[in-house]
Amino acid sequence: MKPDFLTYVHDHVVLGDGALGSYLFEQGVERGRNLDLLNAQAPELVLAAHEEYIRAGSQLIETNTFGANRFKLRKAGAGERVREICRLGAEIAGKAAGQRVYVAGSVGPTGFAFPLHEDEVTAEDIRAAFFEQALGLAEGGADLLILETFSSLEEILLAIAAARAAAPQLPVVSQLIFPAKGLTVLGEDALLCGRRMRDAGAALVGTNCGRGMDAAVQAIARMSPLAGEGTPLSVFPNAGMPELLDGRMLYPAQPAYMALRAKELLRSGVHLLGGCCGTTPAHIQEFRAALKIKPVRVQVSGVERRSEEPAAAPAAFKNGGFLDSLQPGRLPIVVELDPPAHLDAEPVLQGAARIAAAGADAISLGENPLAVLRAGNLSMAALIRQRTGLQTILHQTGRDVNALGLQSRMMDAHLLGIEAVLAISGDSAAGTDQPGVSGVFDLRSYGLIAMLEGLNRGQSMAGQPLRKQTNFSVGCAFSYRPSESATQLRRLEKKAELGARFAMTQPLFSAAAVEQMLEQTHHIDLLVFPGIFPLISARNAEFLHNEVPGITVPQELRSRLAQFDQVADQRKAALEYTAELVSQIAPCIDGLYLISPLNKWEIALDFVVQARQAGWTGSGRAARTHHPSSI
Repeated sequence: MKPDFLTYVHDHVVLGDGALGSYLFEQGVERGRNLDLLNAQAPELVLAAHEEYIRAGSQLIETNTFGANRFKLRKAGAGERVREICRLGAEIAGKAAGQRVYVAGSVGPTGFAFPLHEDEVTAEDIRAAFFEQALGLAEGGADLLILETFSSLEEILLAIAAARAAAPQLPVVSQLIFPAKGLTVLGEDALLCGRRMRDAGAALVGTNCGRGMDAAVQAIARMSPLAGEGTPLSVFPNAGMPELLDGRMLYPAQPAYMALRAKELLRSGVHLLGGCCGTTPAHIQEFRAALKIKPVRVQVSGVERRSEEPAAAPAAFKNGGFLDSLQPGRLPIVVELDPPAHLDAEPVLQGAARIAAAGADAISLGENPLAVLRAGNLSMAALIRQRTGLQTILHQTGRDVNALGLQSRMMDAHLLGIEAVLAISGDSAAGTDQPGVSGVFDLRSYGLIAMLEGLNRGQSMAGQPLRKQTNFSVGCAFSYRPSESATQLRRLEKKAELGARFAMTQPLFSAAAVEQMLEQTHHIDLLVFPGIFPLISARNAEFLHNEVPGITVPQELRSRLAQFDQVADQRKAALEYTAELVSQIAPCIDGLYLISPLNKWEIALDFVVQARQAGWTGSGRAARTHHPSSI
C-alpha cells in the first residue's frame, strides 16, 4: 500500500506528470474534440498517456477530467454524465497507477468570468458543479483532488468548499495562475491567495500554467512563508509561452532548462512538482534525473521496499469501544432493532433487555430506514445503553443532516456513551412517507467514515482540536452480490483504508454465498458480520427479493416457502431454514448480524439463544486481531 499522501508529501518531493491535453493532441487526437469524453470513448488512449508519464518517473498522475464539469460537458451534449466521466477518469488513472503512483483528480475552472453576473449563473450553481465533479472522482478512487488553472480566487474558494464537502477524506491541492510578479490577473498577491486557499481547506497551495518557469518562480517566492508555516507548496508550470507554427502550438522551454529552474522552486518549499502546457514525459524524466527525486516506497509489514503488489500496512485506526468489548472464545452477535414509528419506546426497550440477557453483544439501530419516519435512533441507543449496559451500534446516514449537524450529532453520541457507528450513505429520500423531504447528502459513506476517524483522533473536519477523542468502532455496510462482487469489494477495501473496522452485510440467504464472500474479503483488515434475516412468509421473501435493492432470496427458498398455503407453515419452514443456515456458517464467520423481521425481536431472540447454547466461537478473528488482551 502506498503511503498516505499528506504524510509522504510533507517529508518528500513528489514528482507529478506533465501536460495531458496537449500530449493527447500530439498523439493524434483531433483538435476541438472534447478530451474528457475520451474516458468513455477511447480509454486506451488516456491509459497509454498515463503509462507514458509513469515510465518517465511520475509519482503522481492527474485524471483526464480537467473540463469535466456540467457546464463544459453540456456543450458536448453530455451534461448529465459528469459523475460517470469523472469516475471513469479516476478508474483509468488508477489502473495505470497501481500501488506505486498517486492519482490526483483534476478539476479545472468552469469558464465563467468572475465576478459573476448572477442572472447568468449563481455561486451556488458553480459550487454544485464542483461538488458533483469531486463526487465522481472520489467514487473512482482518486487519492487526492487537484484544483488547477484557476484565474479567480473567488472561484477556486468555491471549488475548495465543494471538494471538502463532497470528499472530505481527500486532500486538496489548490493552484492559481499568477501571470507575472506573483499577482493574479485581478492584482491579488500570491501570499494572500495562498493563505486564503489554505484557510479554506487546501492541504497544498501553489500555481500552475501561466507564462512559464519565471512566472512560477516569482509566485512561489511570494508564497514561500507558507512553507515555513507547514503548508507544502505545489507548482506545475508551462514550458514557456507558446508559438503557433504551421498550425501547431510549440512551447520553447526545454527539459534541461526547466529542471534547472525547478531547483529554485524546491528551495522555496515546493513539495509537489510537475508540468503544465507544453511539458511532456521528456520534461518529467529530466526533472527526476536532475532533482534526484526518490521513488515512492510501498509500505510492507513495517518495512519499506519498492513493489507493484498491494500489501497490507499495519492498522493505524482505533478498534473502538464496541470491538474492544467483544469476549474472546465466543461468536460475536449483533441484533438489529428499528426504533418505533411512534412515541411508545417501551416495547423496543423490553426487547433489547431480553436480547441482552440472552447474550447478544450489541443492539444495532437503523436511522429512518427506507426514509420512513421513526423515533430517533440516537435517543434509543442511549436509552438501551442506560437500561441494559449493552453496546449499541448507531446507524448514521448522510441523507438527513448536513456536515455540521453530523459532526454535532456524533459529538452527542460520544457524550451519551455510544461507542459504535455504522456509516452509510442512506436510502433515497424519494420514498419517504413525509411531505417535502429532500436528501442532504453533504457526506456519503466514505466521507462519514473519514469524519468518524477524525473524531477518533480528536479533530473536527476543519482540523480543529476537540480536547478529547471519541472511541467509536467505525462500521460500514457491505452489499455483497456474488454475481457482481468486484465493485463492492473495491468499495469495501476503500472503506477499510479510510478507517472502517467492521462491516455489516445486506441479508444473505445461502451458506455458499457467505463462504464465497468470506473468502473474497479475508485480505481486508476488518471484521465482516454477515446479515441474517429470518423470513416469516412467502410474501415477505418475494418482497425482499423483488423490491429491496441489494437483496437476493434464492429461488429454491422462495419455492420452498410457496409450497405451503398457511402463513404459519411458511414461517415454520423459513425459520427452520434460517436455523440450518446459521449452524452451517457459525464456525467460520467473524460475527453474526441478526436482523429482526418487522421488528419482531422475539424471532431474533431465539437465534441468540440457539447460538449461545451451541457455544459457537466463530472465526476467532475478533479475539486475535481486535481484543485488547491479544495485542
